[in-house]
Amino acid sequence: MIIILYLAVAIIAIAFAVLVYFLSQTLRSAQKTMDDVASTLENVQEQMKGLNEETTELLHRTNLLAVDIQRKSKSLNSIFDAIEGFGQSLGSVNDSFKRVTSSIENKGIEHSGKIAQTLQWGKAAIDLMHRWQSTRQSNQDK
Repeated sequence: MIIILYLAVAIIAIAFAVLVYFLSQTLRSAQKTMDDVASTLENVQEQMKGLNEETTELLHRTNLLAVDIQRKSKSLNSIFDAIEGFGQSLGSVNDSFKRVTSSIENKGIEHSGKIAQTLQWGKAAIDLMHRWQSTRQSNQDK
């Protein structure tokens, strides 16, 4: 019975040794995996640091660009205001021309009879002048 007890203790010792062996293999594999994870995290941390610096620089440039655009936009506002004023002035001139043209047209219609009569008198005067010149010239030729 003691042999069985020794045999049982030997089997337990062998089983414990096998368990310790496989446990050490598992721990070594876990250690290797943890080392790989740590290395990967260091690389990610370095990349994030570089990305953070680039993002900060990009934000700085974007802010400078926004300020520049705002300044240029303000300087263009005066030009657009001047163009708007020019458009309004041009509209006023156009309205004035329309009023003057309408006034001239109305006066022409009002005085058309007088103008026609003046033209007839002018034509009659020219005819009389031509007759007088032809009579005078015929008298000089004789």
